[in-house]
Amino acid sequence: MPTTAFSHTVEDAVSNGRTPTRRTVDVTDVRELTPGVVRLTFRDEFIAANVRPAQFVNLYSSNPQHLMPRPFGVSDVDGDRVSLIFAVVGYGTDEFAHLKAGDHVDVLGPLGRPFDLHEAADYLLVGGGLGIPPLLEAAQALAGRDDCRAIAVLGYRDAHFADVYAARYADEVHSIDESEGNVLTLLERLWPGLQESGRELIILSCGPTPMMKAVAEWASKRGVDAQLSMEQRMGCGYGTCVACTIDTRDGREKVCEAGPVFTAHQLGWDNK
Repeated sequence: MPTTAFSHTVEDAVSNGRTPTRRTVDVTDVRELTPGVVRLTFRDEFIAANVRPAQFVNLYSSNPQHLMPRPFGVSDVDGDRVSLIFAVVGYGTDEFAHLKAGDHVDVLGPLGRPFDLHEAADYLLVGGGLGIPPLLEAAQALAGRDDCRAIAVLGYRDAHFADVYAARYADEVHSIDESEGNVLTLLERLWPGLQESGRELIILSCGPTPMMKAVAEWASKRGVDAQLSMEQRMGCGYGTCVACTIDTRDGREKVCEAGPVFTAHQLGWDNK
């Protein structure tokens, strides 16, 4: 799509208070971080300027038979460049992993409800595996604020692929893999020091559901609020297909529309 057409579409949407529609963007970099884990960067001024931590973007396959997009949490922004980190798990992600600088891909976004970062607090960014990328964007959003700290607590199966990116923004980075334990192991180690800070503590978490439930229970026992970014399988990404519903205290909710961020209380994971 020519640049003039892209700009016109985005400007029209913004002037009418809407998110721009699906559009074609330039890929600027694709690199393998560890076997099966890829970081893809593309150029999009609107997403770069407007995305908030835990929001996601949809990427669309160039194959017309593959109609449904793939949702990815944004990991960080640099100028007008937007980066995603994802695992190669099927034909869609395999296609995106084989893109290269100079190629094009269709995107839509940003979508979804982000983390709430307005409080002055110590933010514990608790991530597992491919749930880590949205927490990197949270660390970037918190960087430079003098009323809070970002403390990354990251769990991996093996290779610590995101530590170098977390270290760019977080005040502290603590990581662990399955040979040593899990994120709860790290939280227990850190807890005495966290209590001594005297600052309010808020947990932001993303990762496998069992991990997040365990983190929410850990937080609830200690009187710590937790926000969880759900990784439910999404179809359309904007509330039409109703494929990503989950149970909450208020009934069934669509993750792509009401979330992906929910509080532990909304999910009924806080024992209250």
